[in-house]
Amino acid sequence: MKISARNRLKGKIVEITKGATTAHVRIDIGNGSIVTSSITNEAVDELGLTVGSAAYAVVKASDVMVAVD
Repeated sequence: MKISARNRLKGKIVEITKGATTAHVRIDIGNGSIVTSSITNEAVDELGLTVGSAAYAVVKASDVMVAVD
């Protein structure tokens, strides 16, 4: 896979919850961190996403905020 985005987080799919048209895909990226993506059910099917399979969360944003505790 080649992609111009630099914000790629590799992980494992831990949950897929399909709704009427949209699915929530939860990806464990390690160290107890989970990224959740909202994509179409059609995209889940076309990509062949299944729980336990490897996947990337690709973040595309014009702004990324940084916060500290």
